[in-house]
Amino acid sequence: MSWFKRIKGGITTSTKEKKETPEGLWYKCPSCKKITTSSEHVQNKYVCPNCDYHERIGSHEYFEILFDNNEFIELNEKLSSGDPLGFVDTKSYVTRVSDSQKKSGLTDAIRSAHGTVDGNDLVCCCMDFGFIGGSMGSVVGEKIARAADYCLEKRIPLLIISKSGGARMMEAAYSLMQMAKTAAKLALLDEARIPYISLLTDPTTGGVTASYAMLGDLNIAEPGALIGFAGPRVVKETIGKDLPKGFQTSEFVLEHGFLDKIINRKELKPTLSALLNMFIH
Repeated sequence: MSWFKRIKGGITTSTKEKKETPEGLWYKCPSCKKITTSSEHVQNKYVCPNCDYHERIGSHEYFEILFDNNEFIELNEKLSSGDPLGFVDTKSYVTRVSDSQKKSGLTDAIRSAHGTVDGNDLVCCCMDFGFIGGSMGSVVGEKIARAADYCLEKRIPLLIISKSGGARMMEAAYSLMQMAKTAAKLALLDEARIPYISLLTDPTTGGVTASYAMLGDLNIAEPGALIGFAGPRVVKETIGKDLPKGFQTSEFVLEHGFLDKIINRKELKPTLSALLNMFIH
């Protein structure tokens, strides 16, 4: 069978015989617009090899990057939000949670797991922005609290990877209470001299920034991450002035003394490994 058919005006490929390029083979960087293969992008820890843009990723990818052989024990994986206020906006909160669970495959906006990093034990709580904007509700606070208790019992360091739009408005005061709850649990880790490392990624805002995200023994961040309480548009409208260049980026926050270090995702595991060795030994 021939590949081409002659028509009036030239030669064309038969539609039936066309072979479309499969989707997902290529990745186009939203920052520099350069194209690379998806496999190379994954091997590069979801970081653009041209401009170093860090793509937003979730707990599945972070656990794969950090834990040895991607092996870990997930903690409290079945916790799911209730609806204490009977909240309804454009849809009911129950429906919103259910839709997010079906779409993301997650039970809520955070997962916690116990694994090893180059042989050193670590508990990691990682937020997922894909679940209602990574918002902090009662489940997020409870999972962090239980992870802290687990670390206290077994004397294991804790890492929290923040990626959040802030408190979950559908839970109102219940959500805001998680700020005090998580801070109290982290204070117990501090008293027990168990290390807590906070990794801030794009974006880390609102009540998350105002609580556990900034309470680490070490506060580290990925390059170019948005870090702040209110967003830059709100800040600009409130103070009525133009904001400095790079305002609320991790580089700006580091320069002003609120971060200890910015770490490229490709260097995250070896850096954490070195830190854990230092803390443990």
